[in-house]
Amino acid sequence: MSDADGSGVGAVPSSRPRRRRRLAVLAVAALLLASLPWLWTTVSARGHLYAEADAPAADVVIVLGTAVAADRQQPSDRLAGRLETAAALVTSGRATVVLVSGDGGGASGDETAVMTAYLTGLGVDARRVVADPFGLDTYDSCARAREVYGVQRALIVTQSFHLPRAVTLCRQLGLDVDGVTARCDGCGRLMFAEKSVREYFASGKAAWDTARGRPPAVGSPADPAVQDALRD
Repeated sequence: MSDADGSGVGAVPSSRPRRRRRLAVLAVAALLLASLPWLWTTVSARGHLYAEADAPAADVVIVLGTAVAADRQQPSDRLAGRLETAAALVTSGRATVVLVSGDGGGASGDETAVMTAYLTGLGVDARRVVADPFGLDTYDSCARAREVYGVQRALIVTQSFHLPRAVTLCRQLGLDVDGVTARCDGCGRLMFAEKSVREYFASGKAAWDTARGRPPAVGSPADPAVQDALRD
């Protein structure tokens, strides 16, 4: 008879919706917490992102490296787009010197050597190109631009999915930078989607590196190459 009025079995199902609601709330809270670094990079970069045609002027434009093409001699589509954008900024008079920052010993090849050669092939005077072969990641590129090369004000060029993180990191590290969206001929929607997902997770590392004041992986003495190029 005790089972007939539902008092014995009714209590179990009634607790399940509450558990589901609690789990849903916890899941949403976890997602929001995980999204904070991405929100930080996105919000912090607002007001400092420009299309190529609208870019402000600066003495220096920083081009961030990435993997080169399979032949190890030419830039990949993404890297070529960044370099073409930087060359256009120099040609239009909105920048004077290009600091190419990448991994000189990268798995795909010497990024900065390929970048330098491609820029000169686009007509940029070789005396206006300075290479930092120890820009091993975005954080290091920003830190070394300021600490090693003495850059204080610059434009920074990379694709749209990468630009907010790059701008936020550089500004957090003491550089007055504005970001310019790079061209990307040959880059498909799938690639942009994949890189956008990567950026979501990379923002967490960016926040952690900034919070603990991580030094660049490679330390170097001050290098006057950028200032010398500006004087030339």
